[in-house]
Amino acid sequence: MLIKSSTALRTDYANISKLAHERAEPVYITKNGEGDLVVMSLEAFEMREEMYRLKSRLYVAEQQRTEGAKTRSLDDAEKMLRSIINE
Repeated sequence: MLIKSSTALRTDYANISKLAHERAEPVYITKNGEGDLVVMSLEAFEMREEMYRLKSRLYVAEQQRTEGAKTRSLDDAEKMLRSIINE
């Protein structure tokens, strides 16, 4: 976990930006010793957002499955995908 002060953000933005890009993880910014902000590279943010969307879709699919929604076997799904690819 990377933790930097708000003063460091103001005075050494380039280094904090470099850390965020190199490590691809959030940099926690404190203000008066307390957590205040999180800074991260755009690439890391977009990856997290995509992962969140995927997890949300999987959660909905699992809810539907447990509520009795129609499902396909792995073999049927593979056949369907192969037919789509071969068209």
